[in-house]
Amino acid sequence: MTPTQSAPQTRVWAIDVLRAYVALTKPRIIELLLITTLPAMFLAAGGLPPWQVALWTMLGGLFAAASANTFNCVLDRDIDEIMRRTRRRPLPRHVVPPVSATIFGVLLGVLATLTLGFGANWLSAGLALGANVFYVLVYTLWLKRRTSQNIVWGGIAGCFPPLIGWTAITGRIDWAPLVLFAIVFFWTPPHTWALAFRYRDDYAAAGVPMLPVVMAAPRVAWRILLYSVATVVCSLPVWPAADTGWLYPSVAAVAGAALLVEAVELLRRARAGMEGPQLKAMRLFHWSNSYLALVFVAAAVDPLIF
Repeated sequence: MTPTQSAPQTRVWAIDVLRAYVALTKPRIIELLLITTLPAMFLAAGGLPPWQVALWTMLGGLFAAASANTFNCVLDRDIDEIMRRTRRRPLPRHVVPPVSATIFGVLLGVLATLTLGFGANWLSAGLALGANVFYVLVYTLWLKRRTSQNIVWGGIAGCFPPLIGWTAITGRIDWAPLVLFAIVFFWTPPHTWALAFRYRDDYAAAGVPMLPVVMAAPRVAWRILLYSVATVVCSLPVWPAADTGWLYPSVAAVAGAALLVEAVELLRRARAGMEGPQLKAMRLFHWSNSYLALVFVAAAVDPLIF
């Protein structure tokens, strides 16, 4: 093989490795976390936040989430090999060695802490670090494989971005970001359980006691409805807590009503004995993504108008 022939192969290999490291960070999850960070900054600033602080906060949040997701991939690589949804991840495919992935996660965590500490403030950096420790040690290592309530309490880690965004601007924790925290807390179980319906057999094969694995579908759907109601109820106090205009409560009410309709329909189908694709649980999963995005975007846009 000539040098000119090996050069393209080397570039292809380098690109594949780069893609593998990016995949370790789970970019789709990072997007969702950042969606709840930036609007909190708009609310805290009462309009446009200082762009330098916003930039460093979003970058630090990206590094923090990437670090936590990378550690999750390392610790869950055994069950990822079993589950069809995850067996194409870099560690099950042995594209990235576990030691290298661990070092990558540590570097991302250090970079996140320094970026948030110097770019925003050390309270935001401490919150991000605390969220990562909780996600890795409490959820991944302890709760995920031991209890069907894993995502209820483990999901707390995903509630920190609004707090991080708010404190990056104000340097303190107030009622408004705590309400945003509560929205994400109650939103996480129905969002995750809807996805778990779709991959129930995967979770069962891997021995992960997600609620749809250990409980009948109608009972899970009922809990999804209860948590959806709690989500919508928690979204409304943002109006007085953050002193928003009419846009936020209007969007929260309409989007919340649509979320509840989907939850009621899921319960109806579950009680009718529908299973698998007929249950259409992914409809609620996809709408829950849209719901969270709409509510938080409305929270960001509202202070620009009023």
